[in-house]
Amino acid sequence: MIIQVNTDNNIEGHQALSEQLKVEVQNSLERFGDKITRVEVHLSDDNSNKKSGPDDKRCLLEARLAGLQPLAVSHQAATTEQAVDGAVDKLMRSIDATLGKLENQK
Repeated sequence: MIIQVNTDNNIEGHQALSEQLKVEVQNSLERFGDKITRVEVHLSDDNSNKKSGPDDKRCLLEARLAGLQPLAVSHQAATTEQAVDGAVDKLMRSIDATLGKLENQK
């Protein structure tokens, strides 16, 4: 599984953050095995550095499943970590539902 991390200009996308996110996403999605070929993580600060407020950090996750259309989810929260955790939870539920539908069709 390839994991790519992208940040906007208002979030410091340093190497440590990127590695931490890759490990978290990899560990969370490892049960899906080789069904996922690529995951893109997009972090942004919706209010930029002008002001901080509730739910101003956003994480968008896009997962590409082998042979299927990409799945995309997003989550907004007060911190980057909370936004990533929420988006990962949503992505796992979405993948479960998608793969479950495929199993039921067989």
